[in-house]
Amino acid sequence: MENILQWISDNQQIIYIVILMIFVGIEVIGRVPSVLHTPLMSGANAIHGVVIIGAIIVMGKAENDNYLALILGFLAVILGTLNVVGGFVVTDRMLEMFKKKKTPSSPKEM
Repeated sequence: MENILQWISDNQQIIYIVILMIFVGIEVIGRVPSVLHTPLMSGANAIHGVVIIGAIIVMGKAENDNYLALILGFLAVILGTLNVVGGFVVTDRMLEMFKKKKTPSSPKEM
């Protein structure tokens, strides 16, 4: 218990910043209009490519017997890849909404 209190005391400023970031993030996301929500989320998901690169670096620098780092790095690569692909799929679906639909032309009877 004393170790936890010491850690909190040592990292008090960082904890305050994280709590402030949570509240600011909730306010910013809550005020985004519905029309802009999908493009912003698609862009945010695409940015997760950075997570993939970071996970690959972690796995590359991990020692062979450090299974925790290897497993977490592997999971980060898989989940980051799913997030990136999902972001592009959502963006593609969103852009499909703005394309004109082709009306099927009925063949003229002779």
